[in-house]
Amino acid sequence: MLLSDFDYDLPPDLIAQEPEPERTRSRLLVVERQSGRLSHCHFSDLLHLLPPNCLLVLNDTRVFPARLRGRKESGGAVEVLLLRRVAGEEETWEVLSKGAQGMRAGSRLSFASELWAEWLNVPHEGHGVLRLFPQDDLPVLLERLGEIPLPPYIKRPIGGHGQDRDRYQTVYARHPGAVAAPTAGLHFTEELLTALQDRGIETVFVTLHVGAGTFQPVRVEQVEAHRMEEEEYELSAAAAEHISEAIATSRKIIAVGTTTTRALESACTPERSVQVGRRRTDLFIYPGYRFRMIDGLITNFHLPRSTLLLLVSAFAGRNLVLKAYAEAVAQRYRFYSYGDAMLIV
Repeated sequence: MLLSDFDYDLPPDLIAQEPEPERTRSRLLVVERQSGRLSHCHFSDLLHLLPPNCLLVLNDTRVFPARLRGRKESGGAVEVLLLRRVAGEEETWEVLSKGAQGMRAGSRLSFASELWAEWLNVPHEGHGVLRLFPQDDLPVLLERLGEIPLPPYIKRPIGGHGQDRDRYQTVYARHPGAVAAPTAGLHFTEELLTALQDRGIETVFVTLHVGAGTFQPVRVEQVEAHRMEEEEYELSAAAAEHISEAIATSRKIIAVGTTTTRALESACTPERSVQVGRRRTDLFIYPGYRFRMIDGLITNFHLPRSTLLLLVSAFAGRNLVLKAYAEAVAQRYRFYSYGDAMLIV
C-alpha cells in the first residue's frame, strides 16, 4: 500500500487558524458508508444525526502547557516540548527539542530564574531526556511558564493567544498528559452533551494521552513499514462495563476522534471483551484493518499522507474518504485542529 495514494490538494487558506466563536457552529459533513451519500450540516445537528440509543465514547485527556522556551549555557535559544514523564519520583522527561545542537549529558537549560533543567543524555535528532528542577512544584510552574503546544500549521506569536488555553481543550478534559488535543471533541459543549444524554445517548470516557507520535509524518512510501510511537491510555472498570453492555445488546458505539478509536480498538480482544486498566499502545490502523469495536466515527479533517487520514480511510474506505475531502474543499470547509468535522456512519 502506497502512502502517495492518500494525498489530496488543500488550499492553504482553508487551514483554520482560529476556532469558531461558538463550538457547535462548526460545519459537519455526514458520510454514510453504505450509500456513499454526503450531507452538509452543523455540529449542533448531531443531536438528531446519531443513531438512537447509541453509546458515545470520548477521550477526556487534558492538554498541559508542555512547551518551554529557554536558553542554553552559551546563551543560545532553545525550545523544549515535554513528551512523557519517565516513571519515578524525579521530574525526568522525554522531550523533543529545537536548538539543542551541541548539548551533552550534564548541560543545563534555563527557562526562568525558578525553572531549569539538565540533560541526562546527548539529544539525538531533537529527542532526549531532561531532568527538571525544582521537583516539588513543577506542575504549578508549567501552568505559569509553559505554553499550550499548538500544531505548527497554526501560526501564533511566541506565547500564543490567551484563548488557546481554553479553546484548544475539550470542555470535558480531566486528566493532564496530552501534548495535543483530541480535536474531534473540541466541538462539544456542556449543553450539547446534556441534550444528547436527555435523548437517551449515553456517554462514557476513556483516556489516551495524545503524544507527538500521533502527528509524526510517515517517512516511508510503503505504508505497512511505518511504526507508531507508543501512547498511554486507560479504560476504567465503569467505562468497560458500559462498553461491554453496548456490545452485548448490539448498540452502536460511536467514537469521538481517532485517539478514542485507537484506545477502544487497543483495549478490545479478538473475542470483543474489553480490557480494563492502564496500558500503552502502538496500534497503527490503516486500510485492511478489521474494526472490532466502533460502528461510527466523529473526526476532524486530517493532513494528507498522515496516520490519521489512514485510520479514517480504514474505517470508511479510501475512495469515499477522498471523495468527502474533495467535497469539503469545494464547499470550503475549514481543515485541521481548529477546523470543521465529519460524522461517519
